[in-house]
Order: sequence, then C-alpha cells, then structure tokens
Amino acid sequence: MVKKLKFSSCGHLRSDLVKDLNFGKMKHCHTWVFHSFNGVLVIGPLLLLFLVAIASGYFYNTYSFPEPIVHENENRTSNLSGKCNFFVGNWVPDESYPLYNASECPFAEQGFSCLANGREDKEYLKWRWKPRNCEIPRFDVHEILEKLRGKRVVFVGDSLSRTQWESMICILMTGVEDKKSVYEVKGRKITRQIRHLQVRFSLFNFTVEFYRSIFLVQPGAPPKRSPKRIKKALMLDKMDDISKEWIQSDILIFNTGHWWTPTKLFELGWYFQIDGKMKLGMTINGAFQQALATWKSWVEKKVNTDRTRVFFRTFEATHWSDESREKCNVTRLPWSETNGKDENLFSDIIIDTVRNVSNPVTLLHVTPMGAYRSDAHVGTWSDNPLVPDCSHYCLPGVPDMWNELLFTFLFSDQQYQIY
Repeated sequence: MVKKLKFSSCGHLRSDLVKDLNFGKMKHCHTWVFHSFNGVLVIGPLLLLFLVAIASGYFYNTYSFPEPIVHENENRTSNLSGKCNFFVGNWVPDESYPLYNASECPFAEQGFSCLANGREDKEYLKWRWKPRNCEIPRFDVHEILEKLRGKRVVFVGDSLSRTQWESMICILMTGVEDKKSVYEVKGRKITRQIRHLQVRFSLFNFTVEFYRSIFLVQPGAPPKRSPKRIKKALMLDKMDDISKEWIQSDILIFNTGHWWTPTKLFELGWYFQIDGKMKLGMTINGAFQQALATWKSWVEKKVNTDRTRVFFRTFEATHWSDESREKCNVTRLPWSETNGKDENLFSDIIIDTVRNVSNPVTLLHVTPMGAYRSDAHVGTWSDNPLVPDCSHYCLPGVPDMWNELLFTFLFSDQQYQIY
C-alpha cells in the first residue's frame, strides 16, 4: 500500500514482466535489403562489419530494456503546441501501485473489492496511465487534503460514479491518521439504490458526496391512458428533482450512460417523454442527446461556475464477451489494442455537448484509456459471483486513475489540452 501520492514526474518503468510475457508486438525490427538494377550489391568485409556493429547497437538499444507497449488512440492526437492531452497515452507497469488497501478503507464497497472476493492475481493493480507527451503529476495526499479544506465535492451519476466516489475517499483517507474522523454524516450504508451519501472529513472540514441520478433527467409516472407497456416516463426536458442539491458545491463531477440500454429501459417499461407527451418512436441515442441538452441548459442557468468547477466523465469502456452481457472474460493483462472500445457514441455526444456549454466545463475523456483494461473488471470477484460484471472496475484500480486526472485538472499548474 502506498501512503503518499508524491508530487513528482515519474518516467516509464521498464519491467521484466513485459519482456517475459512478451506483452504486445515488436514494432521496431526492420530488415533492409540492398538491390541494384544489375544484381545484388556486394558489401566488403569492413563495410559489412560496420553495418553489423550498427545493427547490434540498434538491437541492444531497442530490446535490451524494452519500453512498455504504447497503447495510443491514433484518431485523438496531442496538441503540438506543447500542451498535454492527458487522454492519449499508454498503461505502464508501476510497482508503487495500488494507492491504498481496500480492506483498510470502510468506504470501498464489498462488491468492487476483488482481492477480498477471491481474486488471486495482482498484476491488474500495478499499472499507471502515462500520457504520450507529458506526465500526470503525483500529489502528496496531505497537500490535497489541505486544498480541499472547507470544500464540498459532489459526484452525480450511476454506479460508475459511485466507484469513483469510493476511490477518492479511500485515496484521501491514506493521509488521515484518525480514521474515525472520516464518516458518513447520517451513518448510512452504501447500497446500490441509495440516493445520497455524504462522507465528511471532519479534521479538514470538507465533504465528498454521491448522488445517484442514473439518467440525470427526471423519471416519473407516464401520462394517463398511456399504452400498458409504459411503466415509467423519462422526462428528457426536466432535470432530476434532486438537482437543486448539487448547485452549492465547489467541485461537481457528472457521468451517465450505463442505464441507457434497451434492457434497462424498454424491456422494463421505461419510455421517453418531452413536454408531457410520450415519444414512443424515439431512439435511445436521440433521447440521450436530448437529456444532455437539458443538462447543458441547467449548467448554464443554474450553476455558478465562478464558484463551482464542473466536470463530465465520458462513457467507461466495458469488455463483455457478447452483446447479451452474460459472458465476461477478464484477462490477466491489459489488451495490447483497443479493439474498437476507444470509440463510443455516448462519449461522442458528451464531448459535443461539453464543447458547446457556454460556462466552463472540463471533460474527463476516460473512454480510450479504459479500452485496454480488460484485466481490471470485477468479473466474478464480487459479492454476487453468479452474475459476471465486465462494466464495473475493481477497487483499487482504474477509477483511482480517474481521480488522479481530476486532481491534476484541479491542482496542477501544468498546461493541458481540453479534448
């Protein structure tokens, strides 16, 4: 366990693990053949020895201490101005991870604590995200606690938002000696359906809160005389009725996406409503776009961004083995390619929406970085092993990196490129 997040710039760690497991593809080996129009070019002994020496040096420099495989989304390139795009890069081995021990954090949910639930391999804990052209600063956790003094941090979204909320609390608790000084204000337990959780760091006078709002917009009863198949109406033009509680915050982080599926909507009788009228022919993608437009309008009208720093996290990559979401093959190591998981239509809609908000909103574009992490999901190491899970991530794990990125945007002086 790492007690401190030290503020430094850490380079690639060259791991024998990568070499021994032959993780990735050899891309640097080239064979050169010299031809002339008259036949094969004959090279003299001295020139041949010279070329052999150069080739040997090249081979040594390239393969004696192999760099970790670079996982890059070529369609999302970094800004050449010198600013950093934190979301284009690769995962590198790092023995300083994980940042905390989940068994010592009372806010690490049992369902996400994979080691406690029987997972035996630990390689998935030892990876760090490395942007292509820069480094993510490593912060002293005590410095973060001081910077958050007197603040209110609010996460809003679905269960993937809850994992980031839990991750942040566990990271910050490593810098608190008196663990009892960190507590849920009303003594509530973490459950899948609970609407609000508020953890107070009393020695620093700040709270880290979670609001469950899986669609961000308001669910409700359908209009009278609606078809029998309609059990619930999702009002795309109205924000969730608890949104008034999010406004007076200092840091506000949103996500949504994992409930916007036919099985979680139409098959359960959920349909879309705008201006009091049901829209039975509306697609899920169209409804998602309308909901994000409502969120955009709400941020512009209701949130004082002079006080509140607003973030929106893109869709978190899943790694189901089939479309039915019944088969989940968790790998031992990350994928060496994204296999298409770095692109997602919900993420595209979020990106377009954030770009057009008149108030400052920071995008956390985590989709590409999560695309490689087929090794990091809960799988069958949960509190319900009969139901596999290739959507949520283990804790410690990938959500910790989301928080390191969040800390970077909040507290680092380093220049960055907003995607």
